Amino acid sequence: MRDYVRLTGVLLIVCVVAAVVLGATNYITVDKIAEQAAIANDQARRSVLSQAQEFTMLEGQEISELLAKADYDSVREVYEAKADGNTVGYAIKTSPKGYGGEIEVMVGVDTEGKVTGINVGNNSETPGLGQNATKPEFQAQYTGKNWNDGISVIKNGTPKDNEIVAIAGATITSSAVTNGVNQALNLAKELSGN
Repeated sequence: MRDYVRLTGVLLIVCVVAAVVLGATNYITVDKIAEQAAIANDQARRSVLSQAQEFTMLEGQEISELLAKADYDSVREVYEAKADGNTVGYAIKTSPKGYGGEIEVMVGVDTEGKVTGINVGNNSETPGLGQNATKPEFQAQYTGKNWNDGISVIKNGTPKDNEIVAIAGATITSSAVTNGVNQALNLAKELSGN
């Protein structure tokens, strides 16, 4: 009986020390992690809309009401992109659900309704399959697509103007990214008044 009490006491001390160390580590690193996430987010915006000089996050009741629509369930952040004081487009961050969970997709859309680029960020997709969505050759398929056609996914063959070819073995991931891009295109179209 004494052994159980002694082992329980030792286990309790180890757990308390581990919890204190983890708490202290979190306290020390939380600001740095948030800072790095903000930097990565800014770099993603600049990579998808390189002609923009500044980005202003759209907030408030008007955008909240627009995002409350079921059609925009994966939209997380919306930025108006400006150059020389004029709106040149929108950078829209979406998080559609893929095979391994949410996939962070930053989409740049110019004022003419064309995708200027996408950036696939944080995700938990399968390495060697869904993780290939982060490769430039997959992402480049979206550039130039417009908001009038909507984008669809094909498994193989030559894509039409409104199609992209899915990653081999990762159709769910390809469809999720496409869903995020389509939501961003539709939202940009509404924001620009078209």
